Amino acid sequence: MATTQPTITLKQIAADLAEKHELSKKLMNEILGDDLITILVKNLKKGNRVRIAGLGILQVKKRAARTGRNPATGETIQIPAKKKIAFRAAKELKEAVGK
Repeated sequence: MATTQPTITLKQIAADLAEKHELSKKLMNEILGDDLITILVKNLKKGNRVRIAGLGILQVKKRAARTGRNPATGETIQIPAKKKIAFRAAKELKEAVGK
């Protein structure tokens, strides 16, 4: 039987940081949940890359329109162009997780 790994939420991370730095959970939730995410989204929307040292790089990549197939019917369909979020892990993160 396979076991499922636990999911750590941003709220849990904020609580850990609040305790470590002796700040209120509410304040840390506002900083991480509201301010950090808002700033990340704003910069990604502008087309900026966001580099977080030790973690990696987030950036928006454009995906060209292409032809695909409906797996149920085999019918050829046109898939429109779209943007996607790409994440490239930093060397430090890869080494830490890979051990």
